[in-house]
Amino acid sequence: MVVIKKYIKSLIAVAVLLGLSIIASIYLQNENYMLISLLAAFISCVPFFISFENNVQSSRETVTIAVMIALSVAGRFIFTLVPHFKPVTALVIITGMYFGPDAGFMTGSLTALLSNMQHGQGPWTVFQMAVWGFIGFGAGILNLKGLLKNRFVLILYSAVAGVVYSLIMDIYTTISTESVFIVEKYLSYVLFSLPVMLEYIISNIVFMLVLEKPIGKKLLRIKTKYGIFQ
Repeated sequence: MVVIKKYIKSLIAVAVLLGLSIIASIYLQNENYMLISLLAAFISCVPFFISFENNVQSSRETVTIAVMIALSVAGRFIFTLVPHFKPVTALVIITGMYFGPDAGFMTGSLTALLSNMQHGQGPWTVFQMAVWGFIGFGAGILNLKGLLKNRFVLILYSAVAGVVYSLIMDIYTTISTESVFIVEKYLSYVLFSLPVMLEYIISNIVFMLVLEKPIGKKLLRIKTKYGIFQ
């Protein structure tokens, strides 16, 4: 319960910052809407960066997260020729499962930032950082009570993560294309991207089924041997 309360503070901070961003966007109407949206996506990451920095206990934890980020970045690069079919989300969820919410968020967020050095940086990067980060964070929160140890729940979360990723990125698509968020336009983009969403879902489930056991065993062994992320 104490651990959960600690993360509630981060979520409250995000809610306040996003609320201020929404108020600013309403005040400015259509002016600088993209800038406000990018700022909102970025500031949603800040409390979790701070939380991770405050909770890292040893250089081993930092190195371990760096390795998971490297694996995610490499996985995205290897599957470059297969659009929308990547192991990133599965690896981010696995990291959150075994190492906690902070580690999950950092892995997801920095994977987006670093992998886009090859795939191309742009305004979309901040949205990817936020959504992959929150997917890893959510996995860590759910597994504080061991919920993701249930195979069905793990697969369900992987599928939901694919839906969430697609819906969030459609928000970026709407704003970048229309220069303002229009609900009707957003719904049309969601409808148009349903095949891509399905690919995300299938990709997440396939990679989770393939990667969770072998990688999870290694992460658990490292966690137990070195006493990290306790």
